[in-house]
Amino acid sequence: MRPRPTVAQQRHDVLIALAVLTGAVVVILLVNSAGIFTFGSAPPMLEQLAWGFAVSAPLAVRRRFPLAVLLVVGALYIAAQARQTGDNLVPSIALFLAVYTSGAWERNRTVARWSRIAVIVAMFTWLGVGVIRYLAGPQEPFEDAVGPFDPVIAAVLYNVVFNLLYFLSAYFFGDAAWESARRRVQLEHRAEQLRRSQEDSTRGAIIAERVRIARDLHDVVAHHVSVMGVQAGAARRVLETDPALASAALRTVEETARTAIGELRGLLGVLRAEADGEPPGETPAGLDQLPELVLRARTAGIEVEHGIFGEPRPVPNAVALSAYRVVQEALTNVVKHARARRAEVRVRYLDAALEVEVTDDGQGVLEGGSTNGFGLLGMRERIAVHGGELEAGPRRDAGYRVRATFPTHT
Repeated sequence: MRPRPTVAQQRHDVLIALAVLTGAVVVILLVNSAGIFTFGSAPPMLEQLAWGFAVSAPLAVRRRFPLAVLLVVGALYIAAQARQTGDNLVPSIALFLAVYTSGAWERNRTVARWSRIAVIVAMFTWLGVGVIRYLAGPQEPFEDAVGPFDPVIAAVLYNVVFNLLYFLSAYFFGDAAWESARRRVQLEHRAEQLRRSQEDSTRGAIIAERVRIARDLHDVVAHHVSVMGVQAGAARRVLETDPALASAALRTVEETARTAIGELRGLLGVLRAEADGEPPGETPAGLDQLPELVLRARTAGIEVEHGIFGEPRPVPNAVALSAYRVVQEALTNVVKHARARRAEVRVRYLDAALEVEVTDDGQGVLEGGSTNGFGLLGMRERIAVHGGELEAGPRRDAGYRVRATFPTHT
């Protein structure tokens, strides 16, 4: 429904009413001064001014009460003609505005339609009464008539056509104004919906990016810090009894720290390149780096086997990176929590999928006995991006299994 008129529009209506009233006063003064009355004679000038005020004043509230203004102005228009006031121009303008406003602002469209039709029918009925009175009375000769039509018929047709165009124009332009306002409101509503949708999309994109960054940082940091913690603990225990073994463990800590820093730099470089709209400078981690993960897990004291099954083939970089991160996180949990002695990393190239699996012979729990840690959540999020599946849970005999399947459409 069309919104109510604003304060500015209501002030504009008052100005229009004052303008019409001013026009009525000026026209009445001119008509009376020239003695050219519409109906041949007219009541006293003061009464004519009163009629002009009565017809013009309702226009001050035409948008707030369009139906009432239409009915009042229509009734006053007929009454003024019945009284044979000297001017008919300004009342016609007021009636046109009333019909137009009812079509443009009446919120009940059924009432708007039938009220205008009723007023138009009443006006044509009044016109018909005037024509009948004219035909029934003495008729003045049309001394200057030279056209092909009968003068009386031509005069009647002229009045009918003129009034028909007059009322149809007010009716049509009123409906057009209503439709224009309705479309404008709809466009504003859709624009607001679009703005909110864009805000929601932007907010969702920001949250998704934060989750991705947190996931990547967790994958990079947790794995290497876990290995460093295990090696540092081993070095502390054998520092006095076996300095050579302690030195080797500390060397592993040093190498792992350098690797972690390198991966963090690579991650930050990728993020910075994405922010700048440039391609990242370094190749992201992938399946080719899995042997390095296996080697680092071995240095933490776990026997890890790495096997590749099926015919190796290129897979999308995003899939390769996600598979790498899944194996990395699974091995991190094996090192940190599983208390396992052996683990296996299997990569399977299936017909339409890539499958990575990490199993161990540990306690059969993930991340300190919880299956709802950030690592498992990160795995699910990574795999969900590619439409894959994750199976994570204790094995039947002993240990834990993490199996991720990534669809590959190559």
